[in-house]
Amino acid sequence: MRLLLNELACDTPWKRFHTMFAHMHPTIKDIAERAGVGLGTVSRVLNDHPRVSETTRAKVLGAVRELNYVPSLAARGLSMGKTQSIAVIAPFFTRSAFVERLHGIEETTSANGYDLVIYNVDAVEKRDRYFRTVPDPRRVDGVIIISLPPSASDVARFQRSAVPVVFADVGNPVCEPFDRIVINDIQGGRLATQHLIDLGHRGIGYIGDLPVAGFNFTAGEDRFEGYRRALIGAGLPVRPEHHLDGRFGREVARELARRMLASAGRPTAIFASNDTQALGVIEAAGDLGLDVPGDLSVVGYDDIETADFLGLTTVRQLLFESGRRSVEALLGRLQSPERAPLCDTLPVELIVRRTTAPPR
Repeated sequence: MRLLLNELACDTPWKRFHTMFAHMHPTIKDIAERAGVGLGTVSRVLNDHPRVSETTRAKVLGAVRELNYVPSLAARGLSMGKTQSIAVIAPFFTRSAFVERLHGIEETTSANGYDLVIYNVDAVEKRDRYFRTVPDPRRVDGVIIISLPPSASDVARFQRSAVPVVFADVGNPVCEPFDRIVINDIQGGRLATQHLIDLGHRGIGYIGDLPVAGFNFTAGEDRFEGYRRALIGAGLPVRPEHHLDGRFGREVARELARRMLASAGRPTAIFASNDTQALGVIEAAGDLGLDVPGDLSVVGYDDIETADFLGLTTVRQLLFESGRRSVEALLGRLQSPERAPLCDTLPVELIVRRTTAPPR
């Protein structure tokens, strides 16, 4: 992953550090001096040009080995009119679900010889600025946008750009002109709720995310829609008092769940729209002296690493795989710019562990 350190370039200690360790990164000039040949000869050897004698080739390659020279992908890319860089624009990328997606992206970009530049979006102004400035062929070869639906004007701008854009976890129809890797969150919400219905629960609560102003996230709404459809399909009422939304976070979910569980006619099960909130629900049950799953069943969503450790029943979405396929779609687009846009819908799976059981 490339780190941009331009702000350090004028700092004197940084200059000293760079000078001190410059010898650790030999150039083709160093290779030429060691081998006793010209720069053009070194370039021809490194590019496997046939017009080099075997004796000279052996001499240059010997110098390459002695100096432990590693060709610069960035320099090679620039010579071909490419940056060898892929940008990812992602919101709140320290959250576990985004981290796992980024892991899949980073591993796949690295395996294909690309640098990865991450733009973290924590404000609408940043998103709008990155949407305007990042898809620039002088900066990157392609862009992956995670969970951030574009506006109609953004779409028009992306379509005019020479840089291909792939959307991950964005189901908005406005993205149909682009390659998309999407999750069926409505199906995931149905799976979670149907599991609780099949266990015999009839009072099932839902703890969701408050929409972040200006971001237009769709995953939480889709998961709630799946919950709603499952209840209606089973002939159960969608009770407003069993639906609370709050800002993303374990502590917020803990407070919301305490409020729901302390009320009359409390639910015997709660579906939380992500695993972090589900952990808050479990803590709230403990605060009130309720046993999980004896008094309260809990289901989460995402299947982050902590879910397995705590035995949380959850809906698994293929986070790493969605990152990997996003890069593959982008590389495919770079190879075949004229092909039709693809929409790759990844499956979801219910993972049953220790936090769900039939109601007492």
